[in-house]
Amino acid sequence: MRFLSFASLLIFMAFISCSQDKPKEELQEGVWRAALMRDGQELPFLFEVKPHTDGSTYAVEVINGEERLALDTAYYANDSIHIPMRLFDSEIVASLENGELKGRYNRLENGEIIAYLPFSAQHGLDYKFFEKNTANTSKSVQGKWATTIRYPDSDKEIAAVGNFTQSGTEVRGSFLTPSGDYRFLTGSLHGDSLFLSNFDGSNAMLFKAALQADGRLVGALWTGVKGYRTWEAHRDEQAKLADDSKITYLKPGYDRVDFSFPDANGNTISLKDERFKGKMVILQIMGSWCPTCMDETNFLVPWYNKNKGRGVEIIGLSFETSSKPEQAFAKITRMKNRLNIDYPVLLAGTTSDKDKESALPMLNKVLYFPTTIFIDRQGKVREIHSGFSGPGTGQFYEEFKKEFTDLTEKLIEEK
Repeated sequence: MRFLSFASLLIFMAFISCSQDKPKEELQEGVWRAALMRDGQELPFLFEVKPHTDGSTYAVEVINGEERLALDTAYYANDSIHIPMRLFDSEIVASLENGELKGRYNRLENGEIIAYLPFSAQHGLDYKFFEKNTANTSKSVQGKWATTIRYPDSDKEIAAVGNFTQSGTEVRGSFLTPSGDYRFLTGSLHGDSLFLSNFDGSNAMLFKAALQADGRLVGALWTGVKGYRTWEAHRDEQAKLADDSKITYLKPGYDRVDFSFPDANGNTISLKDERFKGKMVILQIMGSWCPTCMDETNFLVPWYNKNKGRGVEIIGLSFETSSKPEQAFAKITRMKNRLNIDYPVLLAGTTSDKDKESALPMLNKVLYFPTTIFIDRQGKVREIHSGFSGPGTGQFYEEFKKEFTDLTEKLIEEK
């Protein structure tokens, strides 16, 4: 009887424990309006929830304009909803009460919280800055803007190009910088004030600006858990950045690159391998932590699947934030699975300048992620491009696709 009583007690305790892992109320299906708070500013974004058939987990997609970005499976534990973003070492943990989520967006390092922002979300709201029909303006920001982004605590400044489309008061677009673009920004123009934001798991951005009497935009940018910059812009339909093929280049005396790096299965891969001989090869210098690299990968994967029978190969050279190979490979594998990458992605080192220089000593520097190297069938480097103009940049993305197609078709056709 004592044994039965003890066993019964264990079963009862297990039942109580399981019951505590069930939500007090369901995470409702549909669109939610979320906000991160920083320095008195609200960084809004939208996400959509769909329950899985198991009744206890959820699919969550962030909505950035035309982009729908799938996050990792959300689940309920310890009286909280958990929305992990393992690819970017971040998570949302929030309690659910009366249909509202309240908690934190956490940045992680080795599983430990290193920084956070307050988070809240309400179900059924599908606006970011202004409820429907509450914003109004007679102004327009459509078109290209020559932009300067400044770091207030230093003399550093970045030349950028803003490119926006506007429908009524709704604004979409992005800023193109030498290191890539600020991805899908959406928001509103209300009166003479511009509001734009995005969230991709890795980062959150809030742009605010006011149209001046002279036509300039003057404003501020809040990025991540602590980044702050000021910016100003003027209309310029001819605005463009400096040639991105001049940033990273081969040092004198080199006409090709050489390396041997491991993949997640322990295989050492080199350009000298039989697989790559006589083929046009694209080297993608990347990292699993890099949203712009994710955008480039989303372009390269279908292109590779369509063209790999024509004598082309892609190799990803991943520089990771972790110095521990097991952690770095776990992130690379997660990235490959998430983005359906069918070409090899190798661990080239960490993101430190020392590792980048050691991995590819024939290059003057690797300044931006991604950096893309185009190699002809004879193994010679033909072009190197820094950064990436993603789909959020509109016309710049279309120009990139044309230039990419022209270059790769030329290299494929060469013998």
